[in-house]
Amino acid sequence: MTRFMLTAMPFTGHVSPLSAVAEALVARGHDVRVYTGSAFRERVESTGARLVPWRAAPDFDENDISATFPRLLDKKGMRQLLVNVQDVFIKTSPAQVEDLTAEWKREPWDAIAGDEVSVGTALFAERTACPWATVAVVPLNIIGPQGPPSGMGLAPGRNALTRARDAALRAAVPILSRSLSRPLARARQSVGLPPSKLTFDRVVFSPRLVIASGCPLLDYGRTDRPSSVHFVGRLQTSAAPAVLPAWWSELGGAIVHVTQGTYNINPDDLIRPSLEALAERDMTVVVATGVPGRDELPFRVPANARIAGFLPHAEVLPRVDAVVTNGGWGGTLAALAEDVPLVIAGGDLDKPEVASRVAWAGAGVNLKTGTPTSSAIAAGVDRVLTDASYRDAAARVGAQLRSLGGADRAAELLETLG
Repeated sequence: MTRFMLTAMPFTGHVSPLSAVAEALVARGHDVRVYTGSAFRERVESTGARLVPWRAAPDFDENDISATFPRLLDKKGMRQLLVNVQDVFIKTSPAQVEDLTAEWKREPWDAIAGDEVSVGTALFAERTACPWATVAVVPLNIIGPQGPPSGMGLAPGRNALTRARDAALRAAVPILSRSLSRPLARARQSVGLPPSKLTFDRVVFSPRLVIASGCPLLDYGRTDRPSSVHFVGRLQTSAAPAVLPAWWSELGGAIVHVTQGTYNINPDDLIRPSLEALAERDMTVVVATGVPGRDELPFRVPANARIAGFLPHAEVLPRVDAVVTNGGWGGTLAALAEDVPLVIAGGDLDKPEVASRVAWAGAGVNLKTGTPTSSAIAAGVDRVLTDASYRDAAARVGAQLRSLGGADRAAELLETLG
C-alpha cells in the first residue's frame, strides 16, 4: 500500500478527473487523500478517498468566483485568463502549501499528484522533495520544439510561414509570461524557495511524470512530447446510479445536447442562441445548465427543448447525434469517447484551444467565439449532422481515447512513484 495525496483546484472540471484517479488507486489497495474545496466532499468520499479541504487557502465557490476574487468580475477572454492564473492559481499557492504542510505533519504520504494549475502542489513538492506527478486535466500545455504555445487556439504550422510564426510565438513566451513572473516569484519567496527563472508553464509540470488526459489525435499528432508524458484517454469515475429528469422517458428521434459546462455559465452566451437556432427543427434539444437543481432558464424555451441542471454523461451521450458545447475538456472527451461529433463555441480560458484541437482532428466545428449567433450554431449543427466525415473522425478519436486505459492506467503510472 502506498499513501497518496491528490490535489485539484476546486473546479468541477478538475476535481472530476482527479476523483477518477483516486477511485482507481483506492481500488488497487492504496490509501488516498484528496486536497480540494469542501464543496466536493461527497464526490471525493464516494471514491473511498478522504477529503482534505482548503483551510488556509480560500475555499471559493466556482459558480460565484468573483465573490472571492473580485478582479475576475466581468472579465472575459485573455484578461480573464491572466487574472485567473495570477489570483486563483498563483496567489493562493502559499496558502495551499500551508495546508499541505499541516496535513503532511499530521500524517505524511509517499507521493503527491496534482492538476497542472495546482501551483501550491508544485511548490510543496519542490520544498520537500516529495515524489510528484502532474495529472493534466486540460489540453496539454508543455512547450516543445513543435507548434505554437498551447492555449492560443492555433494549430501547428504546416508551411514555412506558419512554422516561423510558431517559432516566434514560442520565443515570446517569457515576454508574454512577464505578468505572471512577479506573483510567482513572491509565492516562491513566501514559502522559502529560492528564485527561479522558470516560467509558469515550466513550474507546474513534474519533470518525472505527466499523466495527460486526452490522446495524441487531440494533441495535433505532435512527436515532441517528453518521455515523461503518458496519455491515458478519458478520466472518469465508475457510473453512479443515474438521477434522470421526469421528461427522460419522452426522448426519441434526433437529439442534440447543449451545454455550457460548469464555469462561465451565463445562458445568454450559448444556450439561448442554440435554442433559437434549433427551435423549429424536428429534433429534441437537451440542455444542461451546469448548476445542480437549476432546471429552468430565465427566458422562454421552445417546445422541442428539455432543461436540466446536470445530465449524466453515461446516459445522455450514447443517445445524442451531436453536442453543442463551450468546449470544456471533460465534456468534450466524454462526447468523443461516445463517438459524438461536436460544435464548439470556445470563448475563454482553455476553450479556444479545445475547439482548435477537435477541429484539427476533424471531429467537430470550431465556431471561434464563445458567443456565437444562432445562425452560426445552426450552420455548425447542420454540418456535423449531414457530413459523415465528422462522425467518422469522432469515432477515430473515440477509439483512441478508449484504448489508453483511463483512470486504471493513471493509477498504474502513479504506482511508479511509490
